[in-house]
Amino acid sequence: QVQLVESGGGSVQPGGSLRLSCAASGSFFRVNAMGWYRQAPGMERELVAIITDVGVTNYADSVKGRFTISRDNAKNTMDLQMNNLKPEDTAVYYCRANLLSGVYWGKGTLVTVSS
Repeated sequence: QVQLVESGGGSVQPGGSLRLSCAASGSFFRVNAMGWYRQAPGMERELVAIITDVGVTNYADSVKGRFTISRDNAKNTMDLQMNNLKPEDTAVYYCRANLLSGVYWGKGTLVTVSS
């Protein structure tokens, strides 16, 4: 059984920052690619950023230069540093992990950007 737990969501004013974290636990040998996705109300879930097991990253155009994804392979954790947040960043943010046994998702953490 594999479990992903996100933390760090909350409410912030435009221009503010938040740091999201995702921790993977359970029985597995290694975590391959990990990523953050988000889903705004009435919208489809979209990719925010991904990071491979060797640290190669890719970002959605809408967050480039503002968000930074990182991971600690020894701890099986992944973070998303979000700076200069905008109202359009408001969404539920989900952690995703690719393991040999399949793809796993966290339950999500809400980020609200509003003045």
